[in-house]
Amino acid sequence: MAPMKLEIITAERVVYSDEVDVVVAPGVEGELGILPHHAPLMTVLLPGEITIRKGGEQTYLAVSGGFLEMMANTVTILADAAERSDEIDEVRVQEAMKRAQERVAMRSSDMDLERAVNSIRRSQARLKVVQRRRSRPSPPPGQTQP
Repeated sequence: MAPMKLEIITAERVVYSDEVDVVVAPGVEGELGILPHHAPLMTVLLPGEITIRKGGEQTYLAVSGGFLEMMANTVTILADAAERSDEIDEVRVQEAMKRAQERVAMRSSDMDLERAVNSIRRSQARLKVVQRRRSRPSPPPGQTQP
């Protein structure tokens, strides 16, 4: 199958840009799998994990939300924030999750509760990406792990 173009962009940078075989993203209706020549669509993304498959290899990124557009065999993700697994500091993520869980336990106001729950979701996605990197076998010498 011919690949499709994938671009993941935040306000600060282009996080990923390459030809890929499959993209799986956290849409509002659930996990959204996109293959080359998918019908045009646009959807909102929730905090979660993006899985990219290219030539039998899988790459994982954490996304904090945003939009996904599929048009003309190109997937464009405009993300609030997106990180590759090697960019995520696991200790900081665990600390952020703990603080958010404490805010949920206090329940001082509805607005604080919503922000805390969203923070927990983002932290969970980031931890999942880091844990996937850790569970994969080490790459051969001279190659880096995505």
